[in-house]
Amino acid sequence: MKTVNVGVIGLGFMGLVHIKAYRQIPGAKLVGVADAFKQPVDGVISGATGNFAAADAFRLDPETKFHGNWEDLIADPEVDLVDICVPTPDHVKLSVAALRAGKHVICEKPMARTPARCREIVEAAASAKGCFMPAMCMRFWPGWDWLRPAIVNETHGKVLAARFRRVSPPPAWSRANYFKGSESGGALLDLHIHDTDFVQFCFGRPTAVFSRGRTRFSGAVDHVVTDYQVVGGAIVSAEGSWLMTEGFPFNMAYTVNFERATADFDLSRGAEALRLYKDGKPVQVVKCRDSDGYIGELSHMVESLQQGTRPTIVTIQDGLSAVEICDAEERSVQSGQVVKV
Repeated sequence: MKTVNVGVIGLGFMGLVHIKAYRQIPGAKLVGVADAFKQPVDGVISGATGNFAAADAFRLDPETKFHGNWEDLIADPEVDLVDICVPTPDHVKLSVAALRAGKHVICEKPMARTPARCREIVEAAASAKGCFMPAMCMRFWPGWDWLRPAIVNETHGKVLAARFRRVSPPPAWSRANYFKGSESGGALLDLHIHDTDFVQFCFGRPTAVFSRGRTRFSGAVDHVVTDYQVVGGAIVSAEGSWLMTEGFPFNMAYTVNFERATADFDLSRGAEALRLYKDGKPVQVVKCRDSDGYIGELSHMVESLQQGTRPTIVTIQDGLSAVEICDAEERSVQSGQVVKV
């Protein structure tokens, strides 16, 4: 099995989450990390806190190079795959540079703040030696990876209605980046985009959206509720929010009403997060994989490179489309009108 040498740029919460995941993926080898602001102390990178967990500090292996700037990591001939975990405003610059250097690239969501900027990455990838994958982890998340086949295969009949929810207090970390909504996109593009992408994954690209929203912290949309018009006529909606009061735990959930069952996922239930209800039968707890979506998405990228293929579960066009739909949602919030996608 070919070893894929990985270099991670950005050692905040997501960078550390990705590094932890790579250490559990056969065939992935962390050969380099880069951060202009966070330096190792005696070989140790300090931990970071995110919206659902804390990423522990870790000690760099002797063979893992630390770079004080991203340019040196991208220029390192040993690196096959560049993993970009920096704030959104730098996604385009770093992705394009890595692709032009002949590297494979995986980049945290959103690909960019606007569809136009996403297309700069798409254009660079079209002529690049390497391939690009947006890190849309919900397509791989335990309990969510159960839902998509159930919908597509109509295991419990057609979907009548589906509701998704992802809420948290505003980020307590890196507020200089997140609270500059003109660059970050607020909760709409940081948090809610996961559900927007999952809606298109399950139901196809919506034809139109109607969104209501509120700004509080970032100057962009920090709370959004969207109705998606999808082929087939199912009633599909999603809520995303940074408006929860400090101390309220991050939560993600869905309720999907099929013709013959109701599936309900709530992260707060732990091992019983996913429940399936059928008429006349006891509630069924669906056992989810003992993993997470980060390991799933990064494994998919690594395995694709090992096989000499491009990622298929999520593609660069999916990443662009997710931002295009969120852009339509933002315009719907601003106009109060239904916006075609």
